[in-house]
Amino acid sequence: MPSKKSVVPILILPFLLFLLAWMVQAAEQAKPPVTLILKGSPMGAVKFEHKLHVERVAGKCDTCHHASKPEKPATAAQQACRDCHTKPSQPGMKTATQAAFHNPMAKSGTCIDCHLKSNAAGKAAPVTCGKCHIKANG
Repeated sequence: MPSKKSVVPILILPFLLFLLAWMVQAAEQAKPPVTLILKGSPMGAVKFEHKLHVERVAGKCDTCHHASKPEKPATAAQQACRDCHTKPSQPGMKTATQAAFHNPMAKSGTCIDCHLKSNAAGKAAPVTCGKCHIKANG
């Protein structure tokens, strides 16, 4: 019969392997996709290079992902815009999908403000509709 000292490591090993597998899976799920296709605009879908944008804002997620609002409490640290900003907007929400990105004429808003600022700093970013909204994107 094995001693208690030799049984304990044998019992702990499966638990540690399970814990390691769970941590690896959680880390993989936490990684945002490299590229997103933002659909729903009649002008065409937007191919959004998430990884590129994260690099440009030095990993400051709150540049785009704002804090949770009382009308729609967050269910994750950084949620997809469309989890809250829907078309039409949900009861209690003031901002529908398009307005989460830019106003109707694309003169201001989260995306266009940043693109204009980038251009002013000498870094080319698209500021016309057809440069982002492309029907072939989906």
